[in-house]
Amino acid sequence: MSATEASALPRALAEIVGASHVLAGDAARPYETDATAYRGLRGIPDAVALPATAEELASVVAWCHARGVPMTPRGGGSGLAGGAVPVSGGVVIGTERLTAVRELVPEEWRMTVEAGVTTAHVHRLALENGLLFPPDPGAAEQSHIGGNVATNAGGPHAFKYGATGAWVSGIEAVLADGEPATFGGALRKDVGGYDLKSLLVGSEGTLGVITAVTLRLLPAPEATFPVVAFYADARAGTEAIGAVLGNGLQPAALDYLDATTLGFVAGACPVAIPAGAGFVLMAEVDGAAGEARRQRDELVAVLADGALAVAEPRPADVWRWRDGVSGTVATERGGKASEDIVVPWSRLDEAIAAIRAIGAAHGLEACSWGHAGDGNIHASFLIDPRSREELAIATTATHELFALAIELGGAVTGEHGVGYIKAGQLERQWNPGAIRAHEAIKAALDPKGLLNPGKKVARA
Repeated sequence: MSATEASALPRALAEIVGASHVLAGDAARPYETDATAYRGLRGIPDAVALPATAEELASVVAWCHARGVPMTPRGGGSGLAGGAVPVSGGVVIGTERLTAVRELVPEEWRMTVEAGVTTAHVHRLALENGLLFPPDPGAAEQSHIGGNVATNAGGPHAFKYGATGAWVSGIEAVLADGEPATFGGALRKDVGGYDLKSLLVGSEGTLGVITAVTLRLLPAPEATFPVVAFYADARAGTEAIGAVLGNGLQPAALDYLDATTLGFVAGACPVAIPAGAGFVLMAEVDGAAGEARRQRDELVAVLADGALAVAEPRPADVWRWRDGVSGTVATERGGKASEDIVVPWSRLDEAIAAIRAIGAAHGLEACSWGHAGDGNIHASFLIDPRSREELAIATTATHELFALAIELGGAVTGEHGVGYIKAGQLERQWNPGAIRAHEAIKAALDPKGLLNPGKKVARA
């Protein structure tokens, strides 16, 4: 885009969304990055458009498509893979003003909300009506439901309930040329065509811009009981995970902290930490009160075998502690380079040891935590974000993480998505046929390559 075209861009967009909802220059600075800012990833958009309706958003997309202008869809900016960073310039299309609750039907266990509704608000709406929206990714007050669907975000309770996509029955989106399209809807069963709804789930804004979603809900569980178990090391903790699964238990969540992480957050732990603890499992069961109590008792018995201690804190306390882990770890040196990978749960202890070894080989302190039952690891290398040298070293270390995941029979991402940070990493995991299919879908739905260019790229 020429300088003349770029300067005219805000005026043209203002005719669609209003001048006060088009940002450029210094006003657009908050939209230059997302939660990967600490890693130095930043793009410079030519303009930011903030449509208030799906119709306005469609007009913005159509205008950009007709002129070959790159588009970066953006929700709450809480992504950890650089998916909302405008690395190719062009227009950032923010969905923060699409906040309508179009329909809430408690008796049918569903709601339809626009893409800019926060995750926390979806949770509150459900609970106020005696219902549950199970997915619980982090940054709930900041993240938007559209972004959660676009990345297929997970969270601790994905162990029992699945990631966000499992709770989406319909998606309204704007395709690359500006044409609105609806996939699925309120019906519980509809198998007439290709599963295009699921194609949009996890597409990270590369196939269409999500404007609204219809969500399935459940009656809220009558009771929830968390259980925290401490072990001497990751091997003992991994064996406890196997015992939980082997005994047919299905906790709603089954998370872990490794020894280094536990040391960082010990001061805020809601229960006493026994001497010698080097691994902790945080589990929760839910359901009807009597059944949940029975599951809790079974879970306590299974986890106690080999544990240094088992405790039963209040639900709010344990998850408040868990939610604070990432921020607390980051304060140790001012920043961290974090990636999520997946390994078979049975190899979790191997992965934890290897992550520490990768960090040590590069002179960086490393730690990990995550969703033990899913084998979904959040590995972090602690850095001074002001040091370009440390940032470069950490990038090298994170690439070794991806190789580790594949070596252990896993995957390069479990819930954060590919975005820009992991562009090209899918080539490690997929065979050539899968890569060609991935690229053919992108070419079919976005032949000009204008939707979130540089993101979700399979080949290096």
